[in-house]
Amino acid sequence: MATFFQKKSYTKSMKKSDIYYEAMKARDHRFDGKFFVGVKTTGIYCRPICPAKPKKENVEFFNSHLEAEKAGYRPCLRCRPESAPQSPAWVGKSAVVQRAVKVLNSQETLEFNEDDFAALFGVSARHLRRLFIDEIGKTPKQLSFENRLNLARKLIVETSLPVTEVAFAAGFDSIRRFNDSFKDRFKKAPRDLRRQKSEVSDGLCVTLAYRPPFDFAGLLNSYKNHRVGSLEWFLEDKMIRVIAIDGKVGTVTISDDPARSSLMLEIDFPDTSMIHSIISRVRNLFDLDSDPVIVANCLESDKELKKMLQIYPGIRLPSGWDPFEVAISAILGQLVSVERGRALVADLIELAGKDSGFILNNTRIKLFPTAQDILACDLQSLKTTTIRKQTLREFSKALAEKKISLQPTQDVDQFLKDIQNIRGIGPWTAHYMALKVLRHTDTFPATDLILARALEKHHKLKLKELSPWRGYVAALFWRNYAHTLTKKKSVKKKGRSHDKSTT
Repeated sequence: MATFFQKKSYTKSMKKSDIYYEAMKARDHRFDGKFFVGVKTTGIYCRPICPAKPKKENVEFFNSHLEAEKAGYRPCLRCRPESAPQSPAWVGKSAVVQRAVKVLNSQETLEFNEDDFAALFGVSARHLRRLFIDEIGKTPKQLSFENRLNLARKLIVETSLPVTEVAFAAGFDSIRRFNDSFKDRFKKAPRDLRRQKSEVSDGLCVTLAYRPPFDFAGLLNSYKNHRVGSLEWFLEDKMIRVIAIDGKVGTVTISDDPARSSLMLEIDFPDTSMIHSIISRVRNLFDLDSDPVIVANCLESDKELKKMLQIYPGIRLPSGWDPFEVAISAILGQLVSVERGRALVADLIELAGKDSGFILNNTRIKLFPTAQDILACDLQSLKTTTIRKQTLREFSKALAEKKISLQPTQDVDQFLKDIQNIRGIGPWTAHYMALKVLRHTDTFPATDLILARALEKHHKLKLKELSPWRGYVAALFWRNYAHTLTKKKSVKKKGRSHDKSTT
């Protein structure tokens, strides 16, 4: 897609408002969610990809949807601003508000407790409310409530789910309150929006927007290489996953729709109240809120990385469906090949996992074991070292006793320190977890086999200057050197913690 943005000399001479207006006219998906357009003549605000094209003198631009609503604009019914990718340029002036808004936008649960939420950031609920009111004009509770309504509108417009079920999926136990709240926010009743939609998909299928370019193939390949037992399988360009939440089991199917810069998410799950959690996990799994332009602008300061980005544009951070799964897989993957690590994960699932109720190729699929399942299981037959089995137990026990956490809101340096107090977890495992479990974009597991060898080839690379996106450097190296750098002879394991290919 050719756009004005390709002419660098042109954009350098333009004002920010001019760039935004040109991006809006071009409906450039790379700007989706990075700014919003308030239309003075209608009182609504839109995404830059909205089909509407108001005159320049009739618009003003905002860095976030919150700024637009604080200025008195209401969300567009056509382009649905709530469906835009979240912006990495967090809202608010203070670091506390910035982090809190990010967590609100990605939280899995619809339940909200002001005191518990404020405690995540080391402040009182009253202080956090005051910061939010001063900086963005709404309280955390109000934003959480609006997120529920945003989910409801997505389900009404994109699916055939009955309005009553939509209300329950959005966390409402009163249909009257749902209807009143929905109409107050969107100025139309839920059933009126449903009537405006001529066609909705059969079943439960929703779109999840991202900013292009998007290296979907790279992420899919990474998940194929690290597939979790029989819980994940792949058909052509689709990923299918068996999921379990609160004792209930279902599946999700994920595919790419590059023409609309969106993923297609098909959900087959018995409890609609878990839809929000499922969507949140898929957004994290495919790093949908990443801004590839910002990342590329930083990484392209190195000539060699720039060449790699031209081959693999839109690199994303691989992670996993569940943080505990990723952490346990990292422990089992220490000092072994990807294939061996994958086999050990499958063996652990068969040994300690519970029956999912699903059958694939005449084989019953088991769920990934919980920390309690691992503690209760006899791991003697697991074909790994005694020390590694002990590490599995100690890690699971520390998590069960809440001595460690896998929450992304925590201080990463403290996490690295705490996790390495567990016997059998060294620098590689700790930093690998920080990158893939906590999704910390500035983590670079330098002792990883592939990354260590890549650094030897790129000895002039100044990693510190690539902060806070060094995690994307790791992802790019894994993507580029997955096959070439694994062919070297193995380095001596003694005293080394990176004897593993993690691609």
